[in-house]
Amino acid sequence: MSTSPFVSQLINHIDFHKTFSFLCIAAVVGIVSVIVRYEFFRRKYTKLLPGRKVSFLNILGNVIDIGWTQEARHGFSFNVIFYQVLNGYNSMYPKHQLFCFWASYAPFVLLQKAEGVEALLSGTKYMKKNWSYNWLHPWLGTGLLTSHGSKWKSRRRLLTPSFHFEILKDFLPIFSEQSQVLVKRLQKETTKDSTDIVTPITLCSLDIICETTLGVSIGAQENKESQYVKSVTRAGEIILERMFKCSHWIDWIFFNFIAVGKELKYHIKVLHDFTISVIHEKKRKLLSGDSEIETKRKRKALMDVLLQHHLQTKDLTEEDIREEVDTFAFEGHDTTSMGMSWALYLIGLHKDVQEKIHEELDRIFGDDVERHADTNDLKDMQYLDCVLKESQRIYPSVPLIAREITEDTKICGYSIPKGTSCAVHVYLLHRDETVFPNPEKFDPDRFLPENSANRHPFAYIPFSAGPRNCIGQRFAVMEEKIIVSTILRNFTLESLDQRDKLPPAPELILRCSQPIRIRIRPRQRLHT
Repeated sequence: MSTSPFVSQLINHIDFHKTFSFLCIAAVVGIVSVIVRYEFFRRKYTKLLPGRKVSFLNILGNVIDIGWTQEARHGFSFNVIFYQVLNGYNSMYPKHQLFCFWASYAPFVLLQKAEGVEALLSGTKYMKKNWSYNWLHPWLGTGLLTSHGSKWKSRRRLLTPSFHFEILKDFLPIFSEQSQVLVKRLQKETTKDSTDIVTPITLCSLDIICETTLGVSIGAQENKESQYVKSVTRAGEIILERMFKCSHWIDWIFFNFIAVGKELKYHIKVLHDFTISVIHEKKRKLLSGDSEIETKRKRKALMDVLLQHHLQTKDLTEEDIREEVDTFAFEGHDTTSMGMSWALYLIGLHKDVQEKIHEELDRIFGDDVERHADTNDLKDMQYLDCVLKESQRIYPSVPLIAREITEDTKICGYSIPKGTSCAVHVYLLHRDETVFPNPEKFDPDRFLPENSANRHPFAYIPFSAGPRNCIGQRFAVMEEKIIVSTILRNFTLESLDQRDKLPPAPELILRCSQPIRIRIRPRQRLHT
């Protein structure tokens, strides 16, 4: 028996309303469950850890607590605002080992005292980097910086011998040669009122890391317009910009539909293609017995070591080599270049410190501004060593170190739930008044042996600490000493802006929110 059209329409109408009502109820139940789950989650952290409460409706989390809109009117980027908020929030809990900070709906446990930092970093329990490092995967893959577990252990074991002091000595000529190229470039700046020191320092550091890591010269200082140089710089900028825009977080949308995502894809391809081309060329030469890369050769770039391991054991693929080389090319030039830029800025800001460095360098080198520094010279740069350490205390190249807690645990008596992101706030750690009195004062004497002998080993960690400390810290210190000393053997510096005019811009690396303006002039020596 057929149903009349009217009855059919009525049934369809009822079915539609039932379906619509069901979907509405499901949506409400879903939203309520999310809110309940979040509230349970929030209350758990609030009960366990020091920190201010936040509600579900507060999408900014604790960022709203400090009145960041006033800072926004000055034109600072969001990450600068967020950083200043974080520092201000810390003042609410100055005596606590740690506190919980909500960045939107994500809780971070911030560690700011040496004891808590030691508990997190000293052992092998919390080795996994937290989710924020995932933004680097499209470029760096899972190399030494971003990997964990057995992969990280095997890579660290393989690469550690490459950074032995006796091997690093062979790179001193590269450091010195590129420093002399830098001096020639800075001589052209001596007639200018000011120079943004970051650019020339970064290009010099990029030349050094590519020659020591890839074993090839890219000539960044002579040709800053090269595509490789542009892509390294721009890729880093886009990745850091992406971190602070939630609309850019989904890979498929970001890389396929957002202009800046497509741009990043292009730059990553340029960088990957370049590294792979170097790998193929060096592998060809190695297999053909080319004398340039024979195993008996004394000075080997990092890539040479990895290629030899690749051919001998088959444990590493070409993609594995690319990951590690790109990781060191990124990490090795960005951190050291900003570390040196901040150091030169502080030296140019303190005339008395600069005069002491000049006196020390004159005792070591006399008037010879072209002699390359050797290992004995580096040992004799004791005051410069203190200056560089104090600069890294005030402006640590890596301001935050984040780890994921993989099991319920306790740190300094506080219960930390599994899955929590714990972050060492290095910038605040280095400003602990109980360890560094008057912490904002630039005082290199803090690092004289007699003043630092009994200091807690985790109170000062410019290169991180524990098993996952920076594998290249010796490399970095040697490079910084040679470049900074070479500059100061030739020039006097005058920084043109006081520190309150140059708020740091924390990204993965502690940059400056404004150009670091320095006036560079040739040294005037008195001959007797």
